[in-house]
Amino acid sequence: MTTPTSSLHDAGVSIWLDDLSRTRISSGNLAELIESRNVTGVTTNPTIFANAITDKNDTSYDAQVTELAATGATAEEAVFAATTQDVAAALDVFRPVWEASGHVDGRVSIEVSPDLAHDTDGTVAQAKELWAKVDRPNLLVKIPATKAGLPAIARQSARASASTSR
Repeated sequence: MTTPTSSLHDAGVSIWLDDLSRTRISSGNLAELIESRNVTGVTTNPTIFANAITDKNDTSYDAQVTELAATGATAEEAVFAATTQDVAAALDVFRPVWEASGHVDGRVSIEVSPDLAHDTDGTVAQAKELWAKVDRPNLLVKIPATKAGLPAIARQSARASASTSR
């Protein structure tokens, strides 16, 4: 059966979901959307994760947040831990898509903090930290295209090119 999303996919369109949560991953909903709706990637941002973590109907973050609070983690550290864990898990779900597409699709994005949009060195440092923490080849780190972000994009692009040419 041909569906609107399968027709788009067959025409070469990469369909990305603009929503991610731990429940979407653990319930199998993300895998189902890949299979039935031809979803080939997910984009995330701080607002998406804030909504997921603070959703009173979703308790999937409660234990981790409680544990991190008990260790004295700051709110920023807790959000970093939760978001990188979710992105890594989603990337594992998308890994077969990434492999089957020749490493074109099957990506999940995470962005550096918007607070760093005007700090080239801070942006580069956080991009490296996100890459190291998530540790999946199909990760896409989003960097703001600001005046300070452009050199950060160039540095990270050069670093990525150098690591894939080895």
